[in-house]
Amino acid sequence: MRSPRATWSRRAGLLLIVAGVVLLGYVGWQLYGTNYVSQRRHDSTVEKLREEWARPGGTASVAAGDSLADAIVRVPAFGDDYAVPLVAGVADAALASGIGVFPGSAEPGGEGNVALAGHRITHGEPLRDMPDLVVGDEIVIETRDRVYTYVLDTGGEDLRVPFTAGWVLSDSPVNPDGGTGPATGETRLLTLTTCAELFHTDDRLVAFGHLVDSRRR
Repeated sequence: MRSPRATWSRRAGLLLIVAGVVLLGYVGWQLYGTNYVSQRRHDSTVEKLREEWARPGGTASVAAGDSLADAIVRVPAFGDDYAVPLVAGVADAALASGIGVFPGSAEPGGEGNVALAGHRITHGEPLRDMPDLVVGDEIVIETRDRVYTYVLDTGGEDLRVPFTAGWVLSDSPVNPDGGTGPATGETRLLTLTTCAELFHTDDRLVAFGHLVDSRRR
């Protein structure tokens, strides 16, 4: 007959094993499961947008999870097949559905700042390779009627700020430290933001660009 201490030790060991399995499952879901689900959603949303835009009388936006998508973001430096829906808002549900637009941002191609956010890891990780972006790389935003091309004035890891640095989202961002900022004299801007590290961090990577071309689809 086992002693109470031996029985307790066995139960504690089993609980630790179960907890470890649950933890590994959660990590696996975050790293792989959410990417699978979100990438399928990205592809489906992009396909639906293109079908709507090609159809006479088609709508300008489609549902993307709990958000609306009304544009497609392409980054040629990330490959010819890179196409991610641009969705309204930067809440968790929105960022699981594509690249999000901060509330109050300018419309693509408009005066002001089109401020965007995306995940670097999990949920499709559309900006995982943001540190690889360099000055001169293009960010292309396609809508139903027009294609807007922005060129980066700063590289993907030239600026790292706390997540509370709201100045990067303003219509005319000015670095309070006098360092990296958008191109001088440009009024139609784009700002990309994502996590500074692949795992938890309160810092953000920020890259600035400006509009160089606007044409009909």
